[in-house]
Amino acid sequence: MPLAFSANLGFLFTEYDLPDAVRAAHRAGFKAVELHWPYATPAADLLSALHETDLPVLGLNTVRGDVDNGEFGLAALPGREADARAAIDRAIPYAQAIGATNVHVMAGRAEGEDAERTFAENLAYACQAADAHGMGILIEPLNTRDVPGYFLTDIAHAADIIDRVGLPNLRIMADCYHMQIMGGDLLTRLTQHLPKIGHIQFAAVPDRTEPDHGEIAFPWLLNALAAAGYDSPFGAEYKPRGRTEDALGWLKAF
Repeated sequence: MPLAFSANLGFLFTEYDLPDAVRAAHRAGFKAVELHWPYATPAADLLSALHETDLPVLGLNTVRGDVDNGEFGLAALPGREADARAAIDRAIPYAQAIGATNVHVMAGRAEGEDAERTFAENLAYACQAADAHGMGILIEPLNTRDVPGYFLTDIAHAADIIDRVGLPNLRIMADCYHMQIMGGDLLTRLTQHLPKIGHIQFAAVPDRTEPDHGEIAFPWLLNALAAAGYDSPFGAEYKPRGRTEDALGWLKAF
């Protein structure tokens, strides 16, 4: 079976507004899309493009918080539970309105047992809210080079949090880019945690551009993951060196 790919419209096709980015992704041959923070776009406008192209939405993120003051998520921040849950309450209805299957709850910059407890409690809240609409919740380990101080940096830690929360619609968003920077050994670690993985993303390492060069042999890795049982579209979450359409040779190669 040929591999399927999702276009992350937070990075790809950003020269278009979001509905037209969906259409561009469809023209390019992507089989799904995923979003960062689409809230400025009316859900009805986005839904129209999704219906037109018949592309599923694999997920979107909760808001980061006060970006100007360095916030990069809220859910693991002790004392910010109300803000974290407001972000969740904003994300889930928007995701439902556009038919998205998952919401990525961003942890933020924090550390320690209080943060661990806060994150688990907020995730339980998110999972229960999402389950009412048949949606999943994702958590993503990020690398400390791009996001210093982020609470969640390791896939094994993410798996432990899932066990602690104990709800079936909580899974891992595993980004090969972040994981390679934070220890490599991708096939072993990804297959070890595959039952708890809800989505896999990728980009070249170390520059996070098109996945046609760098440290990771993606044709080998992604086919190996598919052979191990991963059967969803792989998320292309990279930063194009120019216009997205001008450098899609990697997609044709797959």
